[in-house]
Amino acid sequence: MLKFMAMKIKLIIFDLDGTLVNSSVDITNALNYAVEPYGLEKLTVERTISLVGEGVTRLIEKLLGEKWAALKNAVLERFLEHYSQHLTDFTAPYPGVPETLEQLVNYRMAVISNKREDLSRRLLENLGLAGYFEIIWGSDSVSEKKPSPVPVLEMLKKVSCGPHEAVLVGDSNYDIEAGKAAGVRTVAVSYGFRDVRLLQDADFVIDSMRELTSNPGILNV
Repeated sequence: MLKFMAMKIKLIIFDLDGTLVNSSVDITNALNYAVEPYGLEKLTVERTISLVGEGVTRLIEKLLGEKWAALKNAVLERFLEHYSQHLTDFTAPYPGVPETLEQLVNYRMAVISNKREDLSRRLLENLGLAGYFEIIWGSDSVSEKKPSPVPVLEMLKKVSCGPHEAVLVGDSNYDIEAGKAAGVRTVAVSYGFRDVRLLQDADFVIDSMRELTSNPGILNV
């Protein structure tokens, strides 16, 4: 585990899907709606989870592969049409998330998602969580997306926060890679969309969001 200087954390950056909320069913439903006219095999939630993480355009590309690549724009349009209208039909915060966010109100908090910014913001608004976050960014908010460190570095610059004063919390190796490259402390959640074996490079691995406040070593409180 990386040893950090003893400095109190000021900013907590959260991933969204697989970290704050379980959105797997709504994403799966939107994907199945999107591919329905083309006779492609329906996805299970497990299959969807294996594909998500790099943004919706890349998700569609991986789903279609080279064989169906020509359908990308049409499938993407149908996905966004359906998903934007059904963002939170089955999506809910993971256990302990709302309570933990309430306990962390004295920290500055932000979201960096690889979901588009408008969808990320509306999803959090629908669930009553948007008010906890000073900034909500998506894949289209800055020039690059995770695993690039650019979104994290741009966030630090925007809020005038040093790397050693920030923590990034996510469920994906993309989150951990972005945080590491930006020089911030990284916390992986084991309950999300990625196999925990892919998250061992994180500085901390937690099994519940509640551990952010119950483990004093994470936030130097």
